[in-house]
Amino acid sequence: MKKVIFGLCLLLIAGCSYNRPPAGDKVTNQEIGWTAQSGAIASGDKTSSNGVSRGNNITPERAKPILAQLKLPEGFQIEVFAQVPNARSLAVAYDEKRNRQVVFVGNKDESSVYALIDEGADYTVDAVKTIVKGRKTPNGVAFHDGNLYVAQVSTIHEFPNILDNLDNEGEIPSTIVYDKLPSDTHHGWKYIAFGPDDKLYIPVGAPCNTCVRDLPYASIQALDMTTKELTTVAKGIRNTVWFTRHPYTKALWFTDNGRDSLGDTIPPDELNKLSSIGEDFGFPACGGTQTLDKGADCSKTTMPQVTLGAHVAALGMKFYTADQFPKQYKNQVFIAEHGSRNSSTPVGYRVTMVNPETKTYEVFIDWWLSAGKTWGRPVDVLQLKDGSLLISDDYAGLVYRVAYTQ
Repeated sequence: MKKVIFGLCLLLIAGCSYNRPPAGDKVTNQEIGWTAQSGAIASGDKTSSNGVSRGNNITPERAKPILAQLKLPEGFQIEVFAQVPNARSLAVAYDEKRNRQVVFVGNKDESSVYALIDEGADYTVDAVKTIVKGRKTPNGVAFHDGNLYVAQVSTIHEFPNILDNLDNEGEIPSTIVYDKLPSDTHHGWKYIAFGPDDKLYIPVGAPCNTCVRDLPYASIQALDMTTKELTTVAKGIRNTVWFTRHPYTKALWFTDNGRDSLGDTIPPDELNKLSSIGEDFGFPACGGTQTLDKGADCSKTTMPQVTLGAHVAALGMKFYTADQFPKQYKNQVFIAEHGSRNSSTPVGYRVTMVNPETKTYEVFIDWWLSAGKTWGRPVDVLQLKDGSLLISDDYAGLVYRVAYTQ
């Protein structure tokens, strides 16, 4: 009966949604209970006046139907790290003064940024605090030199000394560090990250499917935090929402979502590497290794390192640099594929893995799409200090943790 209720919820989203499963949920053969109370806090949780939800690690029962769909390599275990509405971008900070780990989580379709507070840094979330409220599309989060940076569509906010202010009552103070980015919401949400040059790297998507617009559209920009000047780092990029650095060369690697309306198989999403400032990656006329528009010259565009599945919506990505996973996983690129919107057969809804040397592309976790149902949509991946991985899921409102236990 409970599964029937869940199925109806998926069909009647406007009138029914499920309670977010709690943290601490590990894969066992237990069942889950669903309710029709939208946004309700799990039984046993309490929310204080300063926005902190306590007692988050309670019974794991309600996440079982989601986790029951998973397919992981042998020896790996997945658990629910925390419940966060519309969980998107992830950033982590280690608070040595208070001996705790803090994971920051942004939103795209909601209006908040959350801090997952792990007292003792034992990989158990002790509190979830809403630290930013009422903002439009605060998707991007980055922690740098003690400060938290939050990106909305056109504006970057700085929250100084965030770790010293987390326990304060009321709203945490912030300042605007840049507010001159385009305001288009189509492909306008931002992922942000600091580079080894201490500049803040910011994508600006094309505000359309295939249109041509002047820079800074369809590019990656670097913001000098001192002069507040933007520099075009790469162009011809339809919509990259995530990027990272190679662990040794420090080269910028990024995912890019291919254009729509050309069928189920073209163009592919891409995994790209920037070799020199100002490279052109071909949008809109060139996609993958193909020329998409008749008469276009793609000979001078930079080809992808790896072509991914068409329309899989490749988003978050990270090189795995830790030693917890078996050695064959070292320095592989983990990619969250959010899932297709316009394929006749849905694709994506998984976490994949790319070997940057051999260019192999394979599935790491595959379970978010099963039996014709969407169980979740992975968004970002983040490596923690112990070598485990966090995966955000904006559809289920969860952050998962994957560890190797064998």
